[in-house]
Amino acid sequence: MNKLKIKFAIRSAIARPIQYMRYLIYRWKGFDLHPSVIMERNLNLDRLYPQGIHIGENTLVASRVTIMSHDHCKRIDNQPLLADVYIGKNCFIAVGAIILPGIKIGNQVIIGAGSVVTKDVPSNTIVAGNPARIIKTNIIMNQKAEWANWPIPKSIS
Repeated sequence: MNKLKIKFAIRSAIARPIQYMRYLIYRWKGFDLHPSVIMERNLNLDRLYPQGIHIGENTLVASRVTIMSHDHCKRIDNQPLLADVYIGKNCFIAVGAIILPGIKIGNQVIIGAGSVVTKDVPSNTIVAGNPARIIKTNIIMNQKAEWANWPIPKSIS
């Protein structure tokens, strides 16, 4: 067995307990997460209103993602506006994406890397850009938050 396979086997063996510990920590802080959510390192999740972030099952949140559930610029009675964020099932939020307060993301959605989500996202779509715009519809994601019906290039098949 070469070094790469050994390294991969070790990382795979410790990944599940680490994910479960992250889940417990985020639940303890007040976030509403399904136990099957995969959360990578270096996330910037709202600390002022953590109970306003809801993430559905089998969703993968990549590193450096920011999810906000409050807005200091919009105030009610001198208090920041609190607005829940809902992320559906079987979604993939790519590296560095930013999701603003009050956004609803449907099921089976891919948010592109570095995207800024300023509006609700319907189910079965891919959005990307700043601000994020729909670039593909009618996608299907599997239980591992992987795009299941992507067009395979003829050179690969």
